[in-house]
Amino acid sequence: MYHSLYLNRSQLVLPDLLENRRRFHAKYIGCYFDNTKQRALRGTAFFDYRKMTVFRCQDNCAERGYQYAGLEFGAECYCGHKIQARNTSDSECSMECKGEKSNMCGGPNRLSVYHLELTRESTRRYGSAVFRGCFKRPENISLALPAGNVLLNMSVDKCVDFCTEKEYTLAVLAGATCRCGFPTMHFTLHEPEDEQLCAQKCAGEEYENCGNDHYLIVYQTQVQDNRCMDRRFLPARSKRLVALASFPGAGNTWGRHLMELTTGYYTGSYYFDGSLYNKGFKGERDHWKSGRSVCIKTHESGKKEIESFDAAILLIRNPYKALMAEFNRKYGGHVGFASEAHWRGKEWPEFVKNYAPWWASHTLDWLKYGRKVLVVHYEDLKRDLFNQLKKMVSVLGLDVSDDRLLCVESQKDGNFKRSGLRKLEYDPYTPEMRKMIDAFIKTVDTALKLRNLTGVPEDYAPR
Repeated sequence: MYHSLYLNRSQLVLPDLLENRRRFHAKYIGCYFDNTKQRALRGTAFFDYRKMTVFRCQDNCAERGYQYAGLEFGAECYCGHKIQARNTSDSECSMECKGEKSNMCGGPNRLSVYHLELTRESTRRYGSAVFRGCFKRPENISLALPAGNVLLNMSVDKCVDFCTEKEYTLAVLAGATCRCGFPTMHFTLHEPEDEQLCAQKCAGEEYENCGNDHYLIVYQTQVQDNRCMDRRFLPARSKRLVALASFPGAGNTWGRHLMELTTGYYTGSYYFDGSLYNKGFKGERDHWKSGRSVCIKTHESGKKEIESFDAAILLIRNPYKALMAEFNRKYGGHVGFASEAHWRGKEWPEFVKNYAPWWASHTLDWLKYGRKVLVVHYEDLKRDLFNQLKKMVSVLGLDVSDDRLLCVESQKDGNFKRSGLRKLEYDPYTPEMRKMIDAFIKTVDTALKLRNLTGVPEDYAPR
């Protein structure tokens, strides 16, 4: 009775704000033997002897693409692609979780194991390799995937190792054949097929699919695609200042990372953030009017500041997500998290009261005073990176090859993505906060449509 947790969207009582965390369905499958010398689940592991919960372990494993999550000794979480142990009686998994007394988290050398059914949007991994999907065989496979070999007892590990050694970013399984390459216009990875078309088991690994002659299983290796990694300052100082404008927490740092990969030029900033400079944003130290950067980060709003720029890319994000991201940055740094005391204390209500109106006024000011403003929704950028980047580059007046854009897709995350280990497990927004924010969303939606632009994405809030 303790293991009845089965997460699916129809059962959620939390608002859609947290839906991106439910990237999986979890089903309890039993209690299993474990030992310290030979683990039953041999992927990632993490421990929390104060706050471990079943969901936290599942979310941690799902985020890394594992198919199984197991909890042990009330506080230990193990992930894996297969269970390498026998099951035993559920009565042997009788230790309460440290962070929730209503669920069991295994026992001494016993694992409470859950099977994770990942949604299509989840990042799935096999060890260090990222699963990209099932794809139709390209017409000229030798041109699209230039390296290849037939491997005895084919497995995902063998193909990934083979392509990693040859320094390719893609490991592609076609039955007994392993092929390697890079994303190009001959093989873009933009049209994934139903995975059932690739459902042929590997000869050397019964738990994994290896594709076939017509449909290929694709993994991305840890090899860095260097076609988009070169960066420098503009060769000649530009008199045209282009803003990369956003409300704080709307993904500006990620946008800069994408622009630098896409163009090969550094971005600048209206501010100076030493931590960002140390992370590789070399334009951070330049004066924002130096003319050496391809675009300038700014969170400013107001007529005078906005009219300082000749053009702008305005990045807009769901305020419910943006406010939480900025609150985490304010109290936890660029990739850290605010503490539970901050969320439950006076800081969060005060923050929402002051920042939510700014989310709306920031967009309204840029629409009113900005010159040549391209509106880009953060959610569209995540969903359709290739085409959105093409639009953004057009504002900069630069030509970028399609192959470079495909390279950016494979390097898109950078070093500024928060880990899933400390996400909130409750909704921090009160009904009063939601009423206020929903009104601001409607105001921005109307303003966009009055300028014949696309309104805010569907998932922001009811119109």
